[in-house]
Amino acid sequence: MNSMRLLFATTAVATASLCAAALTFATPQTAEACGGTFCDAGPMNTPVDQTGENILFVIDGAQVEAHIQIQYDPETDADKFAWVIPVLEVPEFEVGSDPLFQALLGSTVPSYGLNNQSEFCGGGDDGFDNDGGADPSGTAGGTTGAGETDSGGEPPPTEVLAEQTLGAFEIVVLQSTDVNDLMQWLGDNGYQQDPAAEPIFEEYLNENYLFAAFKLTTSAEVDQIHPVVLKFNTGEACIPLRLTKIAAQEDMEVRTFFLGNSRTVPRNYRHVLVNPLKIDWLNLANVAENYKDVITQAVDAFEANGHAFVTEYAGQTNVIDPFMQQFNVFQASWSAAPFATAEAVDAPGILQSQGLLDCFPGQFCNYMHPLLSGLLAQYVPVPDGLEDSDFYSNPDAYADLIDLDAWDAQAFSDAMQQRIVDPGAHAQELVQTWPYLTRMYTTISPGEMTEDPFFHQNPNLEEVANIRRATRTNLCSGDSVVMLPDGREIFIPQDPGTWPEFPNELPWEAEVQTIALQGAPMTLVDNNEIIDQAINDWNLAHNWPPEDPGTPGVDTADGEESGTDSGSGGGGGEGCGCTVDSGKGGLALTILLGVIGLGVRRRRD
Repeated sequence: MNSMRLLFATTAVATASLCAAALTFATPQTAEACGGTFCDAGPMNTPVDQTGENILFVIDGAQVEAHIQIQYDPETDADKFAWVIPVLEVPEFEVGSDPLFQALLGSTVPSYGLNNQSEFCGGGDDGFDNDGGADPSGTAGGTTGAGETDSGGEPPPTEVLAEQTLGAFEIVVLQSTDVNDLMQWLGDNGYQQDPAAEPIFEEYLNENYLFAAFKLTTSAEVDQIHPVVLKFNTGEACIPLRLTKIAAQEDMEVRTFFLGNSRTVPRNYRHVLVNPLKIDWLNLANVAENYKDVITQAVDAFEANGHAFVTEYAGQTNVIDPFMQQFNVFQASWSAAPFATAEAVDAPGILQSQGLLDCFPGQFCNYMHPLLSGLLAQYVPVPDGLEDSDFYSNPDAYADLIDLDAWDAQAFSDAMQQRIVDPGAHAQELVQTWPYLTRMYTTISPGEMTEDPFFHQNPNLEEVANIRRATRTNLCSGDSVVMLPDGREIFIPQDPGTWPEFPNELPWEAEVQTIALQGAPMTLVDNNEIIDQAINDWNLAHNWPPEDPGTPGVDTADGEESGTDSGSGGGGGEGCGCTVDSGKGGLALTILLGVIGLGVRRRRD
């Protein structure tokens, strides 16, 4: 009789969900529409975490939005924060939404899971092998003014083309014809500098770039730093990288998101699929530790040469919808109008009624927006000797102690509208408008920052799931077999029961591709035969499959499959993941800007 195996699937799924880290950018090689963010890399600390920037591009025909999230070291003084972005035209500036980034990161974070099922071995065994109640969902618990001319009628070397106060920032857009004068202007006006930036600034000047310079207002602290949005009419998206090399760390992480009509891919960089054998599917906690190394090795491989990205997620934007609520991106109850006529003592109560503040006396306060605590500290500061939970939960009890000089009803209302209400409403509009979301990731070192990646959409590509789930079948012999999301099987001996140590020369990359505006990817390097051979050699060395392997997952009684789910995360073997870098105090950052046309606007259904 055919010895078919009857399999019982467990309900437990062991997952390794990888937390989001960030990115850093810089400048362009050509005079194409591209920009970058620069932050001082000199001897003085700057409150920017160089590994903590994320960028969202939204391309609507010729109009491009670049949303830049900045992370900072809260231990650094606010007056040391300054950064400069090279731009080709004077952009429009808006306050961005930090909760939107949290929702983007949380909804698309790569997750590796392992379903467990057991071969039926007879007797009363129900076949269930519960590995400890891990999350069955497959996700871990979380995750303008014009420049003046001099008396001689000639414009000065450095002119101010535009200036404004936006949220917590003072912004100027500069035009210059002399790098020394530009550096002098920045120094005279409170922007920290690094001499190493001078030759790169000069390159920008030679390419007719302008510079948008940011610093915190005198009344703002670093806890009021918020994302910024720059809007251009350039029709292209790029991440400039030259300027980053001034203070870049080795293997610096770059993560970028795109909202559009279809999947976004690198135009002039390679695209890489990671070798799934490099993932330790049996020790998923290790994935979070070694994922960055896996990606680094893969994008540094032959034909990728340090200029490549992996796709961490590509699919429908509605994946973010539950996270919009979780991270409180926007609520219809938010309104700045009541504060314009309110007294200071009334502000906490109004915030509570709008669902933005919840304080528990003697314990803590929940600030439902990351900028709220900074606004309250500026306009309704906690009196000396009190805790915020006691004061904000019952301000009437401390009315005599309130700093009335700090309260400005109209200013608070304006700040609330500009920093919380409007960015939240715009974030919600973007997510509801654009049907497709792409998330890509790479690491890059200073020596590799020689070319700026540009991006375009390709409507002919498959989606890439962020949940990657393998299935482990526990055999009656005590051994097991792991089926990867792509269908490959790897035999796991009972002793030692760990993920195989494949030969060191096994490539880190499964494929290296280039992807055009349309059509399927063009494969430059294909290591799948090598990977298949390594699996075959390993399995044969352990007598797998046996001579009469049977048919996994089939009940001999009725011939129906037992219904195990290998998960939603095959993703075509895409490289994936994100890592947490706990390093703080990076000296300087450089972020991006630019854009490549991503098609005609189309609303989500």
